[in-house]
Amino acid sequence: MGRRAAALGTAVLATAALSGAPVSAAPATVDVRLIAFNDLHGNLDPPAGSSGRVTLPDGSTVDAGGAAYLATHVAALRGEVGNSLVLSAGDNIGASPVNSALFHDEPTVEFLNELGVAASVVGNHEFDEGYAELQRIQSGGCHAEDGCQFRESFGGADFPQLGANVAFEDGRPALLPFSVERVQGVPIGIIGVTLEDLPAMVTPEAVRGLAFGDEVEAIGRTADLLDRAGVKAQVVLLHQGDNTEGGGPDDCRVTPGPASEIAAHASPKVDVIFTGHSHQQYSCTIPDPEGNPRTVLQGASFGRLLSVADLTIDRSSKDVVRAETEAHNRIVTRDVPADPAAQQLIDEATGKAAPIANREIGTITGDLRREGAPSGESPLGDVLADAQLAATEVNGAQIAMTNPGGIRTDLVHASSPAGEGDGVVTYGEAYAVQPFGNVMQTLTLTGEQLKNVLEQQWQPESTRILQVSSTLRYSYSASAPVGSKVSAITVAGQPVDPAASYRVSVNNFLSAGGDGFTEFAKGTDLTGGPVDLDALVDYLAAHPDIAPPPADRITATP
Repeated sequence: MGRRAAALGTAVLATAALSGAPVSAAPATVDVRLIAFNDLHGNLDPPAGSSGRVTLPDGSTVDAGGAAYLATHVAALRGEVGNSLVLSAGDNIGASPVNSALFHDEPTVEFLNELGVAASVVGNHEFDEGYAELQRIQSGGCHAEDGCQFRESFGGADFPQLGANVAFEDGRPALLPFSVERVQGVPIGIIGVTLEDLPAMVTPEAVRGLAFGDEVEAIGRTADLLDRAGVKAQVVLLHQGDNTEGGGPDDCRVTPGPASEIAAHASPKVDVIFTGHSHQQYSCTIPDPEGNPRTVLQGASFGRLLSVADLTIDRSSKDVVRAETEAHNRIVTRDVPADPAAQQLIDEATGKAAPIANREIGTITGDLRREGAPSGESPLGDVLADAQLAATEVNGAQIAMTNPGGIRTDLVHASSPAGEGDGVVTYGEAYAVQPFGNVMQTLTLTGEQLKNVLEQQWQPESTRILQVSSTLRYSYSASAPVGSKVSAITVAGQPVDPAASYRVSVNNFLSAGGDGFTEFAKGTDLTGGPVDLDALVDYLAAHPDIAPPPADRITATP
């Protein structure tokens, strides 16, 4: 474990039991501010395009994010309340821009150490490189293959990375379930729980030998343990979230989903729940199973928002006075001075990554956005799928399809705040779009299986529209029953024959059934291809001045 987390692993329960009696002159309550963020994904620099804006209640937007500004806002929030804790709801690392990802996210971990993070839950992206790499991120040491490239040594995280529902297959805990912070003699328990279906979000090799349990059960079990140890004030860091129907940072226009369900059923001993994973902004009050109000927050992603919960804790009961909880999301605006220490760290990472990141690889004539038409088709998705098809035609590929969750940001034409630019795309910008290093694979599906894949875009918990190459076209009816939405499928202009065979290229995440696309795992005659990022780099080099494609591959009807 890291420098701080090592002591927690063996002493946390003993620490929790030492409640400490307040002196007679002490006030009856203790005020504590919790400052949380989620889904930072190594965004040290201010994120570009729509990924770097926050939507306000009136629909307008404000530029937000950037680690140096995040640090300044955290310091300001700490300065307003004497007792403050900084927490993370997961996905601190993984799917990161090049100045963090080239160094296996060590710069981001160093930033979080400087920020004074007290605890974090693991998200699905903490497992991108597997459990052993997660342990290295926690405990320190050089990367097994690449060594120490950012600095001469790496000390690991100064904070525990929690996972109360993460265990080895024999039932032994694989991560610390909780940590305890003490504020003026009052213990505060911090429980970390990640999404139960995390294995569907990563490659099978990344979580081999691990089991991910029910979130509500894990919260209840851990809350009871803390309660027996005298820890009455409890906070959950939950890497699971809901989607929203719009609104500003403090609206609660959530579409009921897994986070709301967990919040409604999780132990009433828990006083606040910080969520993540869905990259949405909301500030809600959801009654716990006993009908008491409970704060549930999420702060978008990429360091654009800080979720703040101000608690009042009764010294006698050592529990949170729920009625006095106040919560909001604070925008990480860029109109404040950059934190000098954070900026120095960012400049170091950017400087060391520059020889690779700044290499020009292609040009575009307009913004390639990852969000686009109402059908779910996007300009950037079209280009990525076309690039993957071109890279795998040697395998006989006729179609390429890619998952929208693998597209992390836009390719923006403008290179300055004034909107000027020559459309040059650098390696660093391409890396930010596809940072996972997934390997392309071409497999054979029947026409019937291809239709089944397209029908699997509609799942109980969400809808994920795959991005497809120009050779594949189809229509879907939004109102049709699940399993019968897709029609008029063509490949290279010809109607699909359910009994015929088609060669389809996808990344290794999808080919293993990731994101619920289990039909891909039934494919045959699998042939390997290049890394998806390399496919994009080669395509950009071979096709200068790429224009945003028209949204004519997927047709949506009511």
